[in-house]
Amino acid sequence: MHTNLVLSFFLYIFIVCLLIALFYLTRKIGPNNPNSSKNRIYESGITNIYGGINSSISVKYYIVAIVFVLFDIEAVFMYPWAVSLRELGVFGLIEMFVFMGILLIGLFYIYKKKILRWE
Repeated sequence: MHTNLVLSFFLYIFIVCLLIALFYLTRKIGPNNPNSSKNRIYESGITNIYGGINSSISVKYYIVAIVFVLFDIEAVFMYPWAVSLRELGVFGLIEMFVFMGILLIGLFYIYKKKILRWE
């Protein structure tokens, strides 16, 4: 086991050195054409769609994105549960009902705070 650990350490050091060398070579050999048009904001084919640099975007976009991620993670947890439901038995079923209840309470909270309402 000691030999494997030493070999893996040297392999790790070799890979790190190789990556550093490749990044350095890319920086030195690759093309370098700096100009002002490369530093302008460009998003989805439209240049600077929200105005100036100091313009603000509504927080609702971020809140909706966070809520989407939370409820998307729910599906990630439910799939393995559904696959191994027979092995988990009644305890696993009760556990998933508790999990779904917590998510349902969160959904009611989001609805009550009117987070998903666009005005």
